[in-house]
Amino acid sequence: MAQMTMIQAITDALRTELKNDENVLLFGEDVGLNGGVFRATEGLQAEFGEDRVFDTPLAESGIGGLAIGLALQGFRPVPEIQFFGFVYEVMDSISGQMARLRYRSGGTYTQPITVRSPFGGGVKTPELHADSLEGLMAQQPGLKVVIPSTPYDAKGLLIASIRDNDPVIFLEHMKLYRSFRGEVPEEAYTIELGKADVKREGTDVSIITYGAMVHSSLKAAEELEKEGISAEVIDLRTVSPLDIDAIVASVEKTNRAIVVQEAQKQAGIAANVVAEINDRCILSLEAPVLRVTAPDTVFPFAEAEEVWLPDYKDIVEKAKAVINF
Repeated sequence: MAQMTMIQAITDALRTELKNDENVLLFGEDVGLNGGVFRATEGLQAEFGEDRVFDTPLAESGIGGLAIGLALQGFRPVPEIQFFGFVYEVMDSISGQMARLRYRSGGTYTQPITVRSPFGGGVKTPELHADSLEGLMAQQPGLKVVIPSTPYDAKGLLIASIRDNDPVIFLEHMKLYRSFRGEVPEEAYTIELGKADVKREGTDVSIITYGAMVHSSLKAAEELEKEGISAEVIDLRTVSPLDIDAIVASVEKTNRAIVVQEAQKQAGIAANVVAEINDRCILSLEAPVLRVTAPDTVFPFAEAEEVWLPDYKDIVEKAKAVINF
């Protein structure tokens, strides 16, 4: 296997699918010659040509409309929203059109679109660049929302997303792009969408999370182990639809759970996971299900983001709270 960063794994997945299917098209702001802000598409225009990897105007609404039209004509568009904080400009295309077209057309049309976008804090971006808006996407039926935490998962999940016949929102945490390397097969492979992964086995408390918070949770689990607490870390990978079976299996084993997200507390993925646990596992719980989240404020300016973002110490504190309840 090759050792890759997450950005390299994403580029490898895109190259794989461009080779695999001539109907796959990549487009967005500066994704062509420049290879995108984070170089996720670097070299792909030179390899596959300007007809398949091309720049668009700085207009997210136009990118969304183009993706819809191309999908209706049999293509598999992979548009990039340069930063996910700009998704408001394309919300009608995503939630009003892509998500509804299969239903609206009685199954006559599909929307095999994979919307890629970076997001997430910890890298000192300007305002509107780091917002975690996956909860907004997950509320819309008809969309799948995928958030990888490792290079291996990123490649397998992205290939699976591009091959899916329904729209997928594929969110890539900026802090994970080049922060570490992992083993990634050089050949094509897929990871089933909607399936969580047990990143660490444990018996005393379930830590359910996704994205960059997977790594904070694994660090918290190491700290908890020093105090004799065995924490299981569940990486959701797909936050819509949720892998309810994996969540239930873990909670019924440990009888305690905390849910961790980088996003603000209100109306997020964590709230939905807590509700599902309460609906299905209430008789297995020995303590309330607690959440670790950012505060319910707008994302702060860069100077304050390290204070605002949740970290492994917050996870350790909440895990001890459910253990000692």
